[in-house]
Amino acid sequence: MTGFFIRRLLQAVVVVLLVTMITFVLLRAIPGNVAIAILGPTAYRDPQVIAQFDAQYGFDKPWFRQYFLWLGHLLQGNLGYSWKQNQSVTALLGGYLPKTIALVGISTILALIVAVPVGLWQAVRRNKPVDYLFTSLSFLFYAAPSFFVGTVLILVFSVKLHIFGPEGPQGASIWSDLADWRDMTLPVVTLALVTIALFSRYMRSAVLDNVTEDYVRTARAKGVPSRRVLFRHILRNSLIPMATLLGLSIPGILAGALITESVFNYKGMGWLFYQSASSQDYPVLLGCIIVVAIGTVAGSLVADILYAILDPRVRYISS
Repeated sequence: MTGFFIRRLLQAVVVVLLVTMITFVLLRAIPGNVAIAILGPTAYRDPQVIAQFDAQYGFDKPWFRQYFLWLGHLLQGNLGYSWKQNQSVTALLGGYLPKTIALVGISTILALIVAVPVGLWQAVRRNKPVDYLFTSLSFLFYAAPSFFVGTVLILVFSVKLHIFGPEGPQGASIWSDLADWRDMTLPVVTLALVTIALFSRYMRSAVLDNVTEDYVRTARAKGVPSRRVLFRHILRNSLIPMATLLGLSIPGILAGALITESVFNYKGMGWLFYQSASSQDYPVLLGCIIVVAIGTVAGSLVADILYAILDPRVRYISS
């Protein structure tokens, strides 16, 4: 087990480094000049000012030297500096990231609470009207873009019914945002609906796969009540692929959060990423991507741990 986690951590480090390198190269390949973007369009009239700026921040060096310079700062906990917002990237992420974690965490928990019983119920009532109903709803929300779902919810529940606010909470801290449930509801529901559609379909398929297994037929042959077979045996084994799906869905959920935060003007990391992309704030973009990359590999590792917890047959043996 220890050897497995060491290998996975080493793989995670390699993956994060590759992601940062590819992203760094792509950002540097974008047409334009960082000095002009920071100093203003009139800076091109004075090449000496541009040269001084490039020399001060290392933009006059080859891209690989710039990358290793940035990587060295990263290993020291320095994610760079945002000239656009006149703040360090670490400080910016420290203010915006907790809000995204709250939004993604609440919506994911809500999605699991709804999707697991819905998928289980669909499998039990397979090819019945309720199965067709939830299948249609799942396809509808899974195919609908997050911005469309969010806009419809705003039009219905905010503009027409005046139940919830038209934008996310605008508090200065995460606690004030969580306390403002009226404005927090629509962003959470928007992100949760798409996730519920995905999770419920996988849950339904997992239950149907386990229903035909030998251990289910054996339990029923021994006279075990159907309800106990369903909840004691089938449900537990059906949660195993859900654990993998949950870990691997983190990038998709974060991508949905980016769109959702933009629609509801909810100032989390997704909103920060969108604003930084619009203003070509490259240090902030790199910082956000680092966080997403770490979250992705961490989610994959958590999925492996959940596998071992949910399925006693799974054992990670060091080779």
